[in-house]
Amino acid sequence: MSEQEGSVQSEEGRTHSPVDEEGRSSGRLILLSLVISYSATMPAGILMSLLLIDIALTFGVSVGVMGQLGTVSSTVAVIACLIVGALSIRFKHKSLLMVGLMFIGASALGCGLASSFDEMLVVYSLSGLGAAMIGPMAETLVAEHFPVEKRTSAIGWLYAGSSLSYVIGAPIIGFIAGSGGWRLAFLASVLPISLLSLFLAVIGLPSKSHSIQPTASKLSYLDGFKEVITNRSASACLAGDLFQNAGWIAIVTYSASFFRQQFTASTGLVSIMYMGSAISYILGNLISGRLVNRFGRRPTTILAVLLAGVFTIFYTTLPNLWLCLAIDYLGCLFSGVVAVALSSLLIEQVPSFRGTMMSIDSAVVSVGGALGSGLGGLMILMFNYEFMSSSLGAMYIIGAMICYLFVIDPTRRSRQ
Repeated sequence: MSEQEGSVQSEEGRTHSPVDEEGRSSGRLILLSLVISYSATMPAGILMSLLLIDIALTFGVSVGVMGQLGTVSSTVAVIACLIVGALSIRFKHKSLLMVGLMFIGASALGCGLASSFDEMLVVYSLSGLGAAMIGPMAETLVAEHFPVEKRTSAIGWLYAGSSLSYVIGAPIIGFIAGSGGWRLAFLASVLPISLLSLFLAVIGLPSKSHSIQPTASKLSYLDGFKEVITNRSASACLAGDLFQNAGWIAIVTYSASFFRQQFTASTGLVSIMYMGSAISYILGNLISGRLVNRFGRRPTTILAVLLAGVFTIFYTTLPNLWLCLAIDYLGCLFSGVVAVALSSLLIEQVPSFRGTMMSIDSAVVSVGGALGSGLGGLMILMFNYEFMSSSLGAMYIIGAMICYLFVIDPTRRSRQ
């Protein structure tokens, strides 16, 4: 890997992009490469969730012990995000993304061939390392290769693609595992998507950076962290993302259990309902670009976070299953808008250190998820689902307040 290339700017100071210079076909190939790469981080987690019992039986351990693979992988991902944030100052973002895809492929191959629990623990953790490199770099590359007015829509496709991988990937993985076991599922689903992503990244992503970057040789690895942490708006954005991710856990983690226990819904019915939640979230991802272009990043983010919090609070309070489900879907819709709008706001905060910013944010997202899972579980244990949704919905409200009070949109001359 080599040092970052310089930026290319027009006389007016606007950054050129391949979309402008090479036509729509080039932009579509870049976007396709990034969407597939971003989605490549999902199949390993889907497979582990679906086939955890089968994998545990193979190695003769309990499901609880086997589940620690996810804990270790997440821990590795948080640490790796911070390391990648430092490396992104000196190395090309495309190169870091490609290395991440290699880790995903190596993890899939290792998991498919692992002969012991200890081996499985080590090689599966590589998927967390790969995800820590791919996610932040994919979003950073969007900012490098797309003009500012098209970035939110491009990020929306990244999120929509990853969400869609759950809808499509789960039945495919289930079919492969049913035919040849969980090892074949790793080798025939996770490994191919990582190799396809790597191929598309090689041919589809330009090697030259088109964004404004400082001269790498004059920077230390910690300069990006200092710049992000000392920027009040950037730090507030990160705090807002932490709280909104904690709030999202109320729906993404606990809604299925709520519907099963509160309304005695069958597992099959809940699975269908869950697909509806995914579709609502994807729709939110896709419409966010239009909302941001019309109303702005900051207003869209604040309003969407606030509405997501309100719907999260109330989805457990109604006496009818279908009314609760409707509120749940609205929560998913606005959470999908939040994910994209807030990411598009984050990526503009510190333009010279986008890779560092998004890497820190990936670590923040993991911490927010852990906070939401812990607090939500505690509320259910001590009280009930209503307390859980109220507590985590309040996290959204806190995030909205932080964004309203402290966050600015650097792409606008005046505060919105």
